[in-house]
Amino acid sequence: MGNRGAVATSQPLAALAGMEMLWQGGNAVDAAIATAIALTVVEPTSNGIGSDAFALVWDGKLHGLNASGRSAQALTTEHCAGMNRIPEQHWLSVTVPGAVSGWRSLWERWGQLPFEQLFVPAIRYAEEGYPVSPETALAWRQAEKTYLPLQGEAFQAFKQVFFPGDRAPAAGETWRSPAHAETLRAIAQSGGDCFYTGELAKKIAAFAAATGGLLTQADFAAHQADWVEPIATNYRDITVWEIPPNGQGIAALMALNILEGFDLSRYPRESPEVYHWQIEAMKLAFADAHRYVADAGSMLLKHPELLSKVYARDRRQLISDTALPLAEPGLPKGGTVYLAASDGELMVSFIQSNYMGFGSGILVPGTGVALHNRAVGFTLEAGHPNTVAPSKRPFHTIIPGFLTRNGQPLGPFGVMGAHMQPQGHLQVVVNLVDYGMNPQAALDAPRWQFVRDNLVLLEPTVSQNIAAALADRGHNVRPGSFFGRGQMILSTNSTLVAASEPRADGLALAW
Repeated sequence: MGNRGAVATSQPLAALAGMEMLWQGGNAVDAAIATAIALTVVEPTSNGIGSDAFALVWDGKLHGLNASGRSAQALTTEHCAGMNRIPEQHWLSVTVPGAVSGWRSLWERWGQLPFEQLFVPAIRYAEEGYPVSPETALAWRQAEKTYLPLQGEAFQAFKQVFFPGDRAPAAGETWRSPAHAETLRAIAQSGGDCFYTGELAKKIAAFAAATGGLLTQADFAAHQADWVEPIATNYRDITVWEIPPNGQGIAALMALNILEGFDLSRYPRESPEVYHWQIEAMKLAFADAHRYVADAGSMLLKHPELLSKVYARDRRQLISDTALPLAEPGLPKGGTVYLAASDGELMVSFIQSNYMGFGSGILVPGTGVALHNRAVGFTLEAGHPNTVAPSKRPFHTIIPGFLTRNGQPLGPFGVMGAHMQPQGHLQVVVNLVDYGMNPQAALDAPRWQFVRDNLVLLEPTVSQNIAAALADRGHNVRPGSFFGRGQMILSTNSTLVAASEPRADGLALAW
C-alpha cells in the first residue's frame, strides 16, 4: 500500500525498473514503459522487443491503445494452402511487432522523463546480466522441447541466444544479451524510428527475405499504433473496461453480462453453483468471441450488439443445472506479461506478449529481437471475419483491464495466459464485486479454466467436493497446472493497493 505511486508486474527486477522512474520524478506512464522495456530482458519467455502490446490509461478519462501489428502486405491464403492453421514456429506466424510503437505512443502523450531514460534499467540488465527467476527458469526449461529441435537458418540465431550450450539457464543463473542492449539503445536514441523506418527494419526485412519470410521494410514503415475507444459493461455497481476487438476482452464483458442474472452472493464463493454458472457464462461468451471477433474492419457484428444486455439475457436462458454439451455462437440482434502502474492521477494497464512463450523462434541475428507469432491467431476458415489476409490484424488474446465506479477510477488489473485471460478477468471481478475481496485475495483465490467442449481444468486448491459436484453436472473435470498470472492496483480513499499473485515471480511495490 502507498499513496504516491505503485507498480506491479510478473518479474521483480522489472517492477524495480518502474519504481526507479517514479523515484526519479517520472509519472505512472514513465514507470509503465520502463517496466515493459525491462520485461523484454528479464522475462524473455513471455515477451520481447518483437512483441505486440495494448494499453488502457486513465488521466481523468480512459484511453485505449492498440499497438498490435498487421500481417505482411504480400500474405495471401495461397501461402497457407494445405494447412489447417498457421504454423507456430514459422515466418508465416509473424506480423509486424507493435510493442515499440506502443512505448513511443504512450510516452509522446504522457511521458515526463526523457525517452532514453526509460531504457536505462533494461539496458543495464541486458549488458550486465541478471539472475533468472524461478518461474521464468521453469518456462525456459519447458520451452527446450519446442525450440531446440527447430532446424533451418531462420532459427539458429534464436537458439544461440536463448539456449547457449543447447539448454535453458537454470534459476539463479546469470543470463545476458549484449545485442539486446544495443538494440534497446538504438531504439531509445531514435525514439523507436529505427525499428520501423531505420536500420533495424532493414535488418529484419533482409533476414525475412533470406530465410523465407514475407515481411518487408514497407510493412514496417506502414505500421502505427492506434488510439481506440475502450469498451465496457456494468457488472452490478462496477464498470469493467477492455480494449475493443481485435482483442478478446469482449469475451470477459459478454460473460459478465450473462453472469449478472445470477445472484452469486447467495452462495459461498467455493460452491458448485458459483463455479458452474461462471463456467457456463464463459463458455457461451467464448463461442461468440471465436465466431465474431476479428480485426475491427472485418467484424461482421460490432461490439454494441455483442454487449447488449438483452442478448445476454437470451444467452443466459441456455444455462441450466447441467453443462452445455457444446456452446454454439448466437446471433445478436442489432505466454504474455502484464503490468499495472499508478501515481494516483495517471493509471496504466499495459500488456505485451510474444505468444506461446518465446513466439516464432525467429531471432534476427545480432539484434536480440525475437519475433512473436501472433498470426497464429488467424483462422484459415474461408468466409470467417478472422481469416488470414494481407495487412490485417489477427484475433488477439492479450487484454489489459480497468475498473471504475460511478465514473471514478478504481484502477488497472490484468491476468496473463492466452485464453485464460478473459476467464481470469471474470473470476477476479466476481471475487471483488460479489465477495468483497481485497486485490491480493481476489488474485490469490482458486481458479478454474474452461478449455473446450465440457473440459474444465481446476487448480489444486479447489476442493474435491466441488470437483465431484461439477462432474455430476456434466463437466469433464481435470486438474490443471496453469491458471494465468495477474496483477492489480486499486485506489481506495487515495490509498493505492497493489497486488501480484504467487503464480508468478511477480512483485507489487508502492510508496
